[in-house]
Amino acid sequence: MAEQDRFLALITDRPIDRAAAEAFVTTAADGALVVFEGVVRDHDHGEAVHALDYEAHPDARTFLAAVCAEIADASGLRVAAIHRIGALAIGDVALVAAVAAPHRAEAFAVCGQLVDLVKERTPIWKRQHLAEGTTEWVGL
Repeated sequence: MAEQDRFLALITDRPIDRAAAEAFVTTAADGALVVFEGVVRDHDHGEAVHALDYEAHPDARTFLAAVCAEIADASGLRVAAIHRIGALAIGDVALVAAVAAPHRAEAFAVCGQLVDLVKERTPIWKRQHLAEGTTEWVGL
């Protein structure tokens, strides 16, 4: 399978198209679709958060593609990961990860692995705008 058939890895400054991720991974052989959405919440470690800015290393898409390729190769499944950058508000979706498989257990496991590796290996950092007017960087 060519890269474009095995995985979808995107970084965008626009709202994420969840339906595109779902459509990419789903085939007629699949009986389970698992989609993870990372949503901006209003708190972190006891601090009130009112917005986030995500910034990516210039090669972040290359790192994201490597993670997707690794998961696709190991599982034999099609996978998708789309990460948003820029200014996000509470409730905005920052990450969509999608995996489809013949059975649910495999789809859940592989999607969990995908999300963990995206967060671990993709150089994207968030700057949290806290309620009292300060900011903090997370993931540097």
